[in-house]
Amino acid sequence: MAKKRKEKQNEGLLNVIAPVGIEFQANGFTLGDNLCKAYGIIKYPPEPDYGWLSRITNAPSTMISFTFTPNSGEIIESLNKNIRMLENEAASAKDHLKEQRSRKGADDGMKLLKQIDENGEIVGELAGTLIPLSTDKEMLKKIEQKTRGVCAMANCKIRPLSFMQKHALKHVAPFYIDDTLYQEVSNRVMPLRTFVGGFPFSSSGYNDNQGFYVGKDVQGGLVILDFWKRENDRTNSNIVIMGVPGTGKSASVKHISLSEYMMGTKLIFIDPESEYKDFCKNLGGTWINAGGSDKGRVNPLHIMPIPKNEEIEEADINNYYDIDDGNGLGDLALYLKHLEIFFSLYIPDLSTKEKAILKKTLIELYRDFDITWNIDATKIQAKDYPILSDLQTKLKEKAEELEKTRKESDTNPYADLVLYLEDAANGADASLWNGPTTLDADGQINVLDTFSLQTTSDNVKRAQYFLLQTWAWNVMSKDRSEKVLLICDESYLMIDPNVPQSLVFLRNVAKRDRKYEAGLIIISHSVVDFLDEKVKMYGQALLDTPCYKILFGTDGKNLEETDNLYNLTEAEKELLESKRRGHALFMIGSKRLHVNFEIPDYKWEYFGSAGGR
Repeated sequence: MAKKRKEKQNEGLLNVIAPVGIEFQANGFTLGDNLCKAYGIIKYPPEPDYGWLSRITNAPSTMISFTFTPNSGEIIESLNKNIRMLENEAASAKDHLKEQRSRKGADDGMKLLKQIDENGEIVGELAGTLIPLSTDKEMLKKIEQKTRGVCAMANCKIRPLSFMQKHALKHVAPFYIDDTLYQEVSNRVMPLRTFVGGFPFSSSGYNDNQGFYVGKDVQGGLVILDFWKRENDRTNSNIVIMGVPGTGKSASVKHISLSEYMMGTKLIFIDPESEYKDFCKNLGGTWINAGGSDKGRVNPLHIMPIPKNEEIEEADINNYYDIDDGNGLGDLALYLKHLEIFFSLYIPDLSTKEKAILKKTLIELYRDFDITWNIDATKIQAKDYPILSDLQTKLKEKAEELEKTRKESDTNPYADLVLYLEDAANGADASLWNGPTTLDADGQINVLDTFSLQTTSDNVKRAQYFLLQTWAWNVMSKDRSEKVLLICDESYLMIDPNVPQSLVFLRNVAKRDRKYEAGLIIISHSVVDFLDEKVKMYGQALLDTPCYKILFGTDGKNLEETDNLYNLTEAEKELLESKRRGHALFMIGSKRLHVNFEIPDYKWEYFGSAGGR
């Protein structure tokens, strides 16, 4: 007789699939480094809505398993007995509440029997198990409370599985082991249709059937998007991207921008960290030093079109930029309001009187250059506009005239304004602004590099960013048939709580760009920057308006504000708290996805070495 050979145990495989250690107690167990406690669902909602199980399956830090076992024959017999019992209880009940509950149970049973008999409804027994887990005892208690709360919101009732923790682990484990005792305790009658409808089933990924590859969802499905598609709640092409440094913002921006470039979209970057210089050069684009070079100058006195405000709110009445929609004013009148913002950003200490004198002097200066209220600014060349040294000269003349008649005790505001403008006209800031506008969007990709501005004062930076935004809007609104994306990196640098009108301008761009086949991408570290009480009215609108929101990892106060702003679920908050590189919560209209930005290797060759590595 042949001797049976003993099978050799694969120790390596066992070490991979088995936990480091496991120990069971009456009401919990230890799995490796994790403390766990198993619960069973003992009651389900009588009339559940579609997707009723989605809340439970998204419970954070919880292992979840559902098993459906078809068993129509035995269930029909059991239903008949249960209906008769409930009817008898209702007939003999002396308590009205007990009678009502018994009749409701009997009616639900009759309804289910009718579905089985007339519609061929498949019914079976459903067993649901939830195992919250954590490495910390206090944290485990909090997770248990959240799990119970989530189940209560779904109208489900759960209870701890005392002395059945091992059975529960078997039920949840991937190698599921059928356990008769556990089924007797946990199984509840359920139509298959109700169970299947409990999950918001949809095809994996997200596909517009046009556009380009963006990333993958958690199931590995492809996310294919056309950011210019207009349907339902997707009304614009604006994107807001938030996240702490190092989570993947720059890489995702370059990834999306490169795809848009290949689709023929014109790209304009405002780049304060020189992160897009190599990217631009590798694509044969136009890189411009907008921090003080002859080719990157924007003349503040060059009249450019201003985005008109569509919605005038009561709260905007005191805002001199918002009170007019622009339809009744000419180019010069609108731009003078815009210049007030520029000078308020550049010279924060200007008094109301000095602003009025400056405005009056500007009107006279424009008149000297034959630029009047009814002028069409599009017909004037850049070299024909006055520059800041002309303005300073005009103010000097006015100061000298006033000096002849001024009393010794009176001040000379014109002389003060001359001093305020000295740097801009002849000093350190003259290379930025004192000369005709030379900035031009020649190429399909244009990077306005403001890195050299980082050593200057905040007022210079904000004033220059404001001018660059204005120039970019000029390009975006010029041709309605050309797709143009303005990408504003480190957008917090464009926010000044003391001069909220700069943020109002950006908000109005976000509102109107859809009419010009243009889009705006706002990139920053924190939503908190946009929610300062002085600018919240406009900053929050700028975060709400975009139809596309990409939220990378964050924590602390910023996570709290993000939760308040976007009403995050527990699973979404857990995703952001994890701060996994390349992983983000992606909002596409009202649709929310956990997206992993898996970027093809060929794209990395274009990204360059600065940022996004």
